[in-house]
Amino acid sequence: MAPAQILIVGGGAAGLTVASQLRRARPELAITVLEPSGDHHYQPGWSLVGAGVFSLEQTRRDEAGLIPDGVEWIRDGAAAFDPEAQTVTTSSGRRLGYDALVVATGMRLCWEAIRGLPEALGRHGICSNYSRDHAAYTWQALQAFDGGTALFTCPPMPIKCPGAPQKIVYLADDVIKGKPGLAARSSVVYATATPGIFGVPTYAAPLREVAARRGIDVRYSHTLTEVRADQREAVFQVKDGDNSREEVIPFALLHAVPPMAAPEVVATSPLAGPGGFVEVDKFSLQHVRYPNVFSLGDVSGLPNSKTAAAVRAQAPVLVANLLAQLDGGSGSGQYDGYSCCPLITGYGKVIMAEFNYDQQPVPSFPLDPTVERWSMWVMKKDVLPWIYWNRMLRGGQHERRFIPGGGKVRQVSG
Repeated sequence: MAPAQILIVGGGAAGLTVASQLRRARPELAITVLEPSGDHHYQPGWSLVGAGVFSLEQTRRDEAGLIPDGVEWIRDGAAAFDPEAQTVTTSSGRRLGYDALVVATGMRLCWEAIRGLPEALGRHGICSNYSRDHAAYTWQALQAFDGGTALFTCPPMPIKCPGAPQKIVYLADDVIKGKPGLAARSSVVYATATPGIFGVPTYAAPLREVAARRGIDVRYSHTLTEVRADQREAVFQVKDGDNSREEVIPFALLHAVPPMAAPEVVATSPLAGPGGFVEVDKFSLQHVRYPNVFSLGDVSGLPNSKTAAAVRAQAPVLVANLLAQLDGGSGSGQYDGYSCCPLITGYGKVIMAEFNYDQQPVPSFPLDPTVERWSMWVMKKDVLPWIYWNRMLRGGQHERRFIPGGGKVRQVSG
């Protein structure tokens, strides 16, 4: 009997992690990864690129070197999904069949949704750590900043790594205060579309304290709609109860984060649910209408925080349930919504925010997770990138166990 055909659409963090774990579990499977890019970036590192800690090249590897042995790589994109016929049409017109499909395309960054932003990036102090081509310019803009308003924005949810828009705020504040006299002629403003500073109350409280201690002007319910680069003005739609108004904020430096959405090929497909993301059960990661379709990572319609750490927890669940489905059964794997956001609150300081669907802390260490720690900075800067390249993408699984007197400990194993 011919081996089962597994098609993984997307060769980013989610796609490669699943491919590696499937390959480890059943080497006889015929696994194909559909991915157009020849470069693979560790995107969680881009906050540190913008802060001058990493170079962009340190976050990049060749995609070819990350494809697991025995897995076929088709360097092409997806143009259409037909789950009834169990096929995916590629951008070049090729039709690929499958016995099981994993959708892991990631999210689409909607730069064009903010008028004037696409053409403004990379000049006039307008930067973004969410752009591969402009993350390094963030550091250049911070070094060149000589006073005025340093403005940082956050769009409406969902976005990938929801903590990243404010990480650069605290790092920039350190840079500004580190230059003699600069803080006195500067102000730091964080204008976020969200109604609070962070979606998990346990971690929101210490973040509010950090912002207050630093004197950062935090403005909630501010959605960036336009950038006037030549005038150095940012235009916001501000929600005030049932009313909304327009507010213009002048800036000397602007770090902008675009709104995000599912890729059009997914959002317009039969796989999409409300909002355009792949409609999967939030526990099993299996599609609610097509049982041989699974999804994880940023493109999945899961009500969790979209981070690389979430993928690390999702992948073993998906793999177990996919294999059970191939065998004609029903998998028992359950994802609890685990996610982790290392909230950088300055150079050498991180709050390691780990939580689940219930917004409850699930720390990996027997320490108060709401405290800024240098050890968690080392984890963010040195340990997590190593885990990503050497364990996660190679198929190391995210295990769970209990320790006396502590919460659930999550570790990479095997």
